[in-house]
Amino acid sequence: MKGAPQTFDAAAFVAALRRVREEPAATVLWPDFDRVVEATVPDAIPIGPEARLVITEGNYLLLDQPGWREVRQLLDEVWYIDAPRDVLRRRLIERQVAGGRPEQESVRHVDESDLPNAELVARTRQLADRVIRP
Repeated sequence: MKGAPQTFDAAAFVAALRRVREEPAATVLWPDFDRVVEATVPDAIPIGPEARLVITEGNYLLLDQPGWREVRQLLDEVWYIDAPRDVLRRRLIERQVAGGRPEQESVRHVDESDLPNAELVARTRQLADRVIRP
């Protein structure tokens, strides 16, 4: 499943977070993700010493799995956005279609990949500092 925890380089994510926290005088180059070409863009976002607040987002920030366990201790706060499943599914399908996938393929991708990943993440909601219900 694309986007599943094992498809991410959790060790690199932890290392970058650690650098941001422990080397405040450094400029840390952070990757971006280009949804048009479905590829990571290395070193796309500079986080410089002038940054007073760094916000990261991701599905697996609270995941209790190897590689991901270290993330929580590097974050001051974690917020969980608890969208209703039907809203989440609709928005995920819309995002897939907007990215150029045909609707039928988008529905299959969301139902077979994105929603199972969302269910995995939902099991960590109680570990968040704040739960936002839109």
